[in-house]
Amino acid sequence: MIQIDDAGSGSLIGGTCIGILRVETGEYEYEFIPVKFYSKKYFKTKLYLDYVVTIVKRLFKLLNVKKSEKIYVCRGYMFDKLRLWFDENNYIYESTKITNPLQDKIESTFEQYAISFGLPEEFIRYTKYPFHFHRILKWVYADYDKRKKLCKTGWKSWSKYENLKTIIETDYIVKSNYVCLKCGAPIKNNSKVIRIKYVSNRPTSIYLHYKCQ
Repeated sequence: MIQIDDAGSGSLIGGTCIGILRVETGEYEYEFIPVKFYSKKYFKTKLYLDYVVTIVKRLFKLLNVKKSEKIYVCRGYMFDKLRLWFDENNYIYESTKITNPLQDKIESTFEQYAISFGLPEEFIRYTKYPFHFHRILKWVYADYDKRKKLCKTGWKSWSKYENLKTIIETDYIVKSNYVCLKCGAPIKNNSKVIRIKYVSNRPTSIYLHYKCQ
């Protein structure tokens, strides 16, 4: 039995992970849709849906998937073009909600991918919604020029918040439970810091080590 799912399509940063698992053996392969397919240039064309088919073809070869194997594919829009390809090529499949064992594997894969960009592990480990839009937007604005390149800039929500007015000032924190959102290290008590302020859906402050400005 083959499971196919995606992870990260709802995250502001990064592309989307497409993962395939053969349940009986635990064989697992994945590949990412590059974030460029979510840029302003490409997003409206929905070329990312065609790229899903390209990825699945490659992963099927790696796993040597047979047409006799039953395939369970996530019923989301991400696989609309893939379902057409399945029909055209006589694969046996069912659209359904994908659960474990693939769900945990692919979510963990996307989390590690996001951490590789520099996203603090605390975002992943200690929050119910690690990829909440405004939480990630805060991380992006901590190093805007560099991190905006990681964003799905074709989204309407990005166009609304991409050029927020920021105020940058020096501050002093006596008692800190903050992490510097630029380098990812904790901010110590009694620290001189840089504070970045902006208003998105609400007034927001970002704290950086003074040396990280």
